[in-house]
Amino acid sequence: METLRERKKRRTREALVRAALELFTTQGYERTTVDEIAEAVDVSQRTFFRYFAGKEDAAFAVQEVTEARFVTAVRARPPHEPPMEALRQAMLEGWDDIRETVESVVPVGLYLRMYRMIESTPALLAAHLRRSAATEETLARLLAEREGVDLDTDPRPRLTVAVFAGVIRVTERQWSTGDDFSPAAIRGLTEAYLDQVGPALTGNWRAA
Repeated sequence: METLRERKKRRTREALVRAALELFTTQGYERTTVDEIAEAVDVSQRTFFRYFAGKEDAAFAVQEVTEARFVTAVRARPPHEPPMEALRQAMLEGWDDIRETVESVVPVGLYLRMYRMIESTPALLAAHLRRSAATEETLARLLAEREGVDLDTDPRPRLTVAVFAGVIRVTERQWSTGDDFSPAAIRGLTEAYLDQVGPALTGNWRAA
């Protein structure tokens, strides 16, 4: 059971995240200061730094939660599923759960606008790729444990995660530069591109 103090801290943190994302997506990441984020929530700069090391942590706070939920979903997949299928099903079957997680902190529309901004902001994109690499290593270790193989000598866990992560990156890029920015659009692209992994890797592209 969450105590009153814990609930107050969670609400302050969520308010700071929402204020940060709204400011980032309306006036730009580089032009937004920590003072402005704190002022929007009517707290001090010192309070902001109790929750986040800096702007970057606030920018990726929701994504960090969704990635943690995804790792948990992969861990819970049935043991008979092949590794790539486990990743695919964890993503697609957990979509609504991940969306609910986002909505508990910020509106999904705001979260998706922030995703688009990450793609067009060099500092954020670099941070996104760096953070994604850490998550990919966590997933590779999880797959190695799940399949009973040695991650240090068997390249398959990292290769599988690299392919999966590549699909997600292509999806993000295509969605962020398209005309439909809805949650349904990015989910549809994700599913369609994951379905193309097998044919893309093993098929003859020149076949009639």
